[in-house]
Amino acid sequence: MPTPTDRRPLRLPRRDDAAFVAEVLRRETVGGVLALLAAGCALVWANTAGDSYEALRRLQLGPLDLEHWAAEGALAVFFLVAGLELKRELVVGSLRRPADAAVPVAAAVGGVLVPAVVFVVVNLGSPDLRGWAIPSATDIAFALAVLAVVGSGLPQQLRAFLLTLAVVDDLVVVAIIAVFYSSSLHVGWLIVAVAALATYGLLQRWRLTSPWLLTPLVVLAWWATYAGGVHATVAGVVVGLLTRVATEQEDKLSPAERLEQALSPVSACVAVPLFALTSTGVPLGGLSLVSPVALGVVAGLVVGKPVGVLGGAWLAGRIGGRGPGLAWRDLVGLALLCGIGFTVALLVCDLSYDDARAAQAKSAVLVGSLLAALLGAVALRRRSRLRLG
Repeated sequence: MPTPTDRRPLRLPRRDDAAFVAEVLRRETVGGVLALLAAGCALVWANTAGDSYEALRRLQLGPLDLEHWAAEGALAVFFLVAGLELKRELVVGSLRRPADAAVPVAAAVGGVLVPAVVFVVVNLGSPDLRGWAIPSATDIAFALAVLAVVGSGLPQQLRAFLLTLAVVDDLVVVAIIAVFYSSSLHVGWLIVAVAALATYGLLQRWRLTSPWLLTPLVVLAWWATYAGGVHATVAGVVVGLLTRVATEQEDKLSPAERLEQALSPVSACVAVPLFALTSTGVPLGGLSLVSPVALGVVAGLVVGKPVGVLGGAWLAGRIGGRGPGLAWRDLVGLALLCGIGFTVALLVCDLSYDDARAAQAKSAVLVGSLLAALLGAVALRRRSRLRLG
């Protein structure tokens, strides 16, 4: 007869996996708080001194203005760190074992697809369908921050599950951006980007890790990707995936671990807050949250995300079997928490619309993310209290 643990979809992580998740949790929690403060500052600024806020966003710094530096540059650092985390999980972490990876990966894919379907259903027959991917992304910094505040009595593997899900979610959304939201392509620049990335990968393979060699290649790949018409965050993910995780006998840390340690504070405490500051300043006067775009985004985040995450996890569990670890009731609050879109969702808003619909979509992202955070926090707090007795 099956025991209750047979209905738990994720195995316990190894001790070193748990230590890594705890370290990431501390960094992302701080970053989430800073990004929230930056978003609040942007909203107040845009609605009290809108002209000066727009002047800041349009401030020209070299070849790009501040808004584009934040979206194309700062977020490239954010996605580079996501790529490093994913590479680690694939090589030495939880994703290296297909049976363990199946459930969080399927949950991530379901959490991307179902919100998009919800948005399309709400906006069917309207000219607003270009924003279908807005509610598909999960913001790892905010989700981990909420989990850290309310989940003290919850098992450590719940955090590991969220980290794995969010990293895979980021990768899928970056692929969507590359395929569906790229501007007119310039083949010459894209060839340069591919050549720079290939050279970077070869140098990693040959154990040549001098920053004097690698940094110019990364910068060239980033700029060539942007100039080629593909969003520059794609270059960040690819660099992360190409960075070597294996260590030499004389090294305590691999190149990927060293790079992640160096860039994670920059990503969490500078890149994401800067993007939040330049992207969330939406004038709220006369803004409607009952437009099809806004309703589609809110419904996608609050309803589509948890349904997709739970549905994907359930389907993977049915197909691939279930190991001991998390109870399904633990995953309900986590699935609700995945509706926190914020960073990447705001990016897709800018890529989808260049008129009043962008402001509607951004406001809906903020409202939907807040609702998801509150619902997830209530569910996880209740579950934590039950576990603590």
